[in-house]
Amino acid sequence: MKRHRGASALTLLCAMAVLTAPGLAGTAYAAPAAPAPPAAPGTPVPGAKSLEQVHKEIEELYRQAGTATDAYNLAAGEAKAQSDKIVEIARQVVAGQERITTLKARAGAAARAQYRSGGLPPAAQLALSNSPGMFLNGADRLRQGEKATADNLAELARTQTDLQQYAADASARWQTLEANRVKQENAKNEIEKKIKAAEELESKLQAEEKARLIQLEQEAQYKAQTAWLSSGALKELQGTASEAGRQAVRFATAQIGKRYEWGHEGPDTFDCSGLTSQAWLAAGKPIPRTSQEQLRLLRKVAVKDMRPGDLIIYFDDASHVGMYIGDGAMVHAPRPGRTITIAGAGSMPIKAVVRPDA
Repeated sequence: MKRHRGASALTLLCAMAVLTAPGLAGTAYAAPAAPAPPAAPGTPVPGAKSLEQVHKEIEELYRQAGTATDAYNLAAGEAKAQSDKIVEIARQVVAGQERITTLKARAGAAARAQYRSGGLPPAAQLALSNSPGMFLNGADRLRQGEKATADNLAELARTQTDLQQYAADASARWQTLEANRVKQENAKNEIEKKIKAAEELESKLQAEEKARLIQLEQEAQYKAQTAWLSSGALKELQGTASEAGRQAVRFATAQIGKRYEWGHEGPDTFDCSGLTSQAWLAAGKPIPRTSQEQLRLLRKVAVKDMRPGDLIIYFDDASHVGMYIGDGAMVHAPRPGRTITIAGAGSMPIKAVVRPDA
């Protein structure tokens, strides 16, 4: 545990060094260091898959789990929205019922008043009145009372109609809520299945093979980042973070060392979009919960215009997201079994860059 905390503190210290450089930029990722020499491989088993094949399978399973996690998070958000709406409808129903009770009481009072006056029409009251002036005053009040009664009954009818509509809305919302719960359950099962399959593959590896597996991950990231830098992408990056972007970066890098856990958005564990959405929420800018919705709803910017705080969406299915922090680096929650860390912005296939505070 102490070693883990020490490693986290060291990583955080490195992150803060990046943050305190001018414009949130330094040189750490401009020329990435090559991975250490590979560990000696274990004794190969005849007919067994190569470690490289196992590595590709594990990475693909975790990426598929990331896609399913996005689907789960989206369904969870939709279910919460429907649940909140149902609660609001319930409040409207209670208010409507209370209003109907008040309106019925008024209607009853008007009926009793008419009964006490004998229910005589205005012409009959004029014939029986000893004073035309008194009658005219009474007739005016009567007309006002009749209008008030008519308005009261009309409002009563409208309120009853509203209650019927509330009931229909609540029924529809319940159906949508149930559908979203089914989507959540299916996505959850898919996530757990993919993670279990990946963990089973890893569990069959020897200690030196597991070390080599981590080395293969680092090599793949190094190769991709080097290719991205060689394309000249970093030479064009001149963007300076906005104040909100700086706040988002500070929040995200403060989480370095915390575990990835699918479906979580803090404070102790995060998935990839949970980290980015909470970072921007901390900066005062609520954004969509999932990487796919972040891609769909936030403004896209060119890679050459990328600035710290922008979100980098990865893979064709937008199943992963990280936050650019400057100097060709990003912070992200990688996958199950890993912790929040800094990596090269080009270490995975970039699909798009989006700006939450555009």
